[in-house]
This record gives sequence, structure tokens and C-alpha cells, in this order.
Amino acid sequence: MSTTNDQAKRQSIISACLQMNHLGINQGTSGNISLRHEDGLLITPTSTPYDAMKPEQIVFMTLDGAFDARQRPSSEWRFHRDILKARPEVNAVVHAHPPYATILAIMGLEIPAVHYMIACAGGDTIRCSPYATFGTAELSRLAVSALKDRSACLLAHHGMIALGPSLAKAMWLAVEVETLARQYHGCLQIGTPPLLARTEIENVRARIGGYGMTEESS
Repeated sequence: MSTTNDQAKRQSIISACLQMNHLGINQGTSGNISLRHEDGLLITPTSTPYDAMKPEQIVFMTLDGAFDARQRPSSEWRFHRDILKARPEVNAVVHAHPPYATILAIMGLEIPAVHYMIACAGGDTIRCSPYATFGTAELSRLAVSALKDRSACLLAHHGMIALGPSLAKAMWLAVEVETLARQYHGCLQIGTPPLLARTEIENVRARIGGYGMTEESS
């Protein structure tokens, strides 16, 4: 039986999906969102329009990948599950196809330290993982690797992933990654941008106290 907390989490996922499209960081049903719940996770169903999605359609999965056969989770459930298994500090995973982040991902480009806010993703770069077919165990492995010591990454020829200790934080970071991608793309139209030193990014990280990955910075 669903609890009030269960229903609130399911509704928050639907609201975040609608917000992704409203903000222009996703199109149609191409994105997907998961939220840690009890001994597993709640994740968006496959191929369901966000504006028609109902809380009971959000799929509960255990961390071993089991789910009710009457429901079909997002085709990207593997990297959602594997990220949550590998990163106990993460409670929410947002995957989307923002235009500028996806342009860079198509080109196989990481986002370097063109702006100090890149520190909010955990380091001096937002890495781009190598390409693998969507929904595969190989894509999941590559995504988890690209996210090592990071809270966001790009997926080559695909899109981006943002993580957070809460869904609100993961959504905030997804928007920030797209902003950084747009800024870097704009710089590349002019020339090769100067980059901030790794030591300065570490200084910024210390000053902001893990902006993107701690609730205290809310």
C-alpha cells in the first residue's frame, strides 16, 4: 500500500519532469528521473507523456533491478540503479537532453573550467563519457565512471546526467550544467577560452562547501 511519503515522492518526480520541459532542458519524454526510496528507487516509466503521467505509474525498483512485471521503467533504469548503488550520498538522478549540453556531448567535449560555478559539479571539469547504446549495461558502466568524484557528466552523442542529495538539488544542477554548456559553446564561437586553474576551482569548492551536493547549502 502506498504511504503519504510514497505519493509525495512520486508526485515530485512528475513535477520535476514537467519542469524539465518547461525550462527547456528536455524535450518530450526523452529524459528520466529517479529518487531513492526505502530499499530501492522510484523511477519514471518508459514512453509516458509527462502531462499525462500519474503517481501510480512511477515505477518502484529494488537495487537488484527487480520491479513489478506489470510496469515498465525507463529504458535507462540501469544507470539510475547503478549510480544510486555506487553513490550512497546521492538520492536523486536527473537525465535529460539539454540543447547546449547535448551539442557538446555530440562533439565528445567535456566542459572545462570556463566559469567558477563548474566547481558545483565536484571538480574542474564536467566529463563526457564515451558513447554506448542507450539502456545498456555498458552505458551504465561508462556513466558511473564519468561521475567518479563528480555530480554531473555528459554522455557522448546522448545528453547529460545530474545528481543530488535531493531532487531539488539535482534539478538545480541540471540547469546549471546547461548554463555552463551554453557559456562554453559561446566562448568557442570566439576562440579558445582561458580556463581557471585547478587550484582556484578547489578554492571555490572549499568556499561554497559542496554547493550542489549538500542540503546545508540550500
